[in-house]
Amino acid sequence: MTSHPTPPRTGAVERLMRRERVIVLFGVSLIVLVAAWYTIAGIGMNMTATEMTRMAGPIGEPMQMGVAPLWDLQYAILIFLMWWVMMIAMMTPSAAPAVLLYSAIKRAGPERDKAAQFSFCFLAGYLIAWALFSLAATGLQWGLESIGLSDGPMMTIRSKTFAGCVLITAGAYQLSDLKSACLRHCQSPARFIADHHKPGAYGAFRIGALHGLYCLGCCWALMALLFVGGIMNLYWIAGIAIYVALEKLLPGARWLPTLTGLALIAVGLWVVLDAVMSIF
Repeated sequence: MTSHPTPPRTGAVERLMRRERVIVLFGVSLIVLVAAWYTIAGIGMNMTATEMTRMAGPIGEPMQMGVAPLWDLQYAILIFLMWWVMMIAMMTPSAAPAVLLYSAIKRAGPERDKAAQFSFCFLAGYLIAWALFSLAATGLQWGLESIGLSDGPMMTIRSKTFAGCVLITAGAYQLSDLKSACLRHCQSPARFIADHHKPGAYGAFRIGALHGLYCLGCCWALMALLFVGGIMNLYWIAGIAIYVALEKLLPGARWLPTLTGLALIAVGLWVVLDAVMSIF
């Protein structure tokens, strides 16, 4: 009597790999959901993002309300956290494929037992890069309010001419070689990880931070558009986040940055022209 071989049981390593994949995906999703909820709740501001969105005015013409806030250390920290939490909510979804790919590579290598831990080190490095942007954005917001180009309570540019110039600058950057070079790195995470991989937790943090810097180089001008539409305007937040994800996840759509750049330049010129014509 011939006995049929029984199929091999799933080993401990395979079960661990599946469990760690779930852990990483759950952790990334939870970070995005918490950051998104906190952004909508207003991140400690006097109004929620929903309320500020309803009160948003046309480009360069924010609704006049209240007295400008006093910039002390506590308020500066609050603004920094506002920017960083918002960047976490906006940028983590488009970085998730790179994090999951890094986790899969680690699971297949000699450091498989720490794949989940190193994946979160990768994500931490990525988010630290956006913390640097948030620090710069906080300083820029303070500077614009100090010289009267930004409305403090509504947190948006109050000059149509300057708003138009920001749109034109963002559009021009979309057409630049630096934008294209950074975008190529963001669109090819497998090649990027292969070129910059280092072992250990520090190696994971380092490559995540480097990936974040390339992502920052790709997207900083788009994030500057929040000053135009309103930093806490949910329509602009969601629109920019979706667009950034499309740029990264659709590498075949090479026409997209060019089309967006031309559109931003056209809208910017129209806003500037409208501001000039209103003088006469």
